[in-house]
Amino acid sequence: MRLEGRTCLVTGAAGGIGTALTHRFLDEGARVIATDLDPEALREHYAARASDDRLHLAGLDITKAEQIAALVAELEGSGRAPDVLINNAAAIRIGALLDAKPEDLDLVYGVNMRGTMLVTRAVLPGMIARGGGTVLNMASLAGVHAMYERFAYGASKAAIVMMTRSIAVDYVARGIRANCICAARVATPFVRSYLEEYYPGEVEERFDALSRYQPTGRMIQADEVAQMAVYLCSAESAMVNGQSFVMDGGVTAGDRAPAAQI
Repeated sequence: MRLEGRTCLVTGAAGGIGTALTHRFLDEGARVIATDLDPEALREHYAARASDDRLHLAGLDITKAEQIAALVAELEGSGRAPDVLINNAAAIRIGALLDAKPEDLDLVYGVNMRGTMLVTRAVLPGMIARGGGTVLNMASLAGVHAMYERFAYGASKAAIVMMTRSIAVDYVARGIRANCICAARVATPFVRSYLEEYYPGEVEERFDALSRYQPTGRMIQADEVAQMAVYLCSAESAMVNGQSFVMDGGVTAGDRAPAAQI
């Protein structure tokens, strides 16, 4: 039970990674506040754990400061104030610079960057007052490695990487650690949804191509991300701060052999 005694707030908990994070954290002994823009999806995803009193479900739009403030006040008033925050909720838009509309940038920055800022800004004072805590941001490989047609999304995730480092530097003396995970493609409904939106009729071909992008020949599984998250939110990583952990199956390790030699 590596997270026993911890209270963790997870955003985007109805998505593939968010669901994996929540289940893995519960299995490791944590109490989890699972939040999502879609409360009904939350209830459906966690129906099997409805009787688990360590799980609290809450609808939350991370772009709405008043909703965040209300939730944090409720949690603090009920003795469930988080000492671990996982900023996982995200939005994506596909396209290069000349394809991107200003509203595309507004969307991904509004959710990925501003939303992350708003939630962290609301939770951090309580963490500091209680002696410290851990912030884990879900960035992306696109935040540290330019990816094809990910102009707006990549820019927003690069911002999250630097936000993470800034939090680590500014608040380490007050007991706060901040790190981020920069994963390549993860096999989730999130991936299929944007393939269906942008490439109708080519979903399976595109999915296979994205799987082959990783040298390991497959996409990352959501629970593999969750296992890394457990380490970064546990006492085992007490000396890890301000770091970006790339999980990409070897994409950024270096050049691969030509196909004929593999």
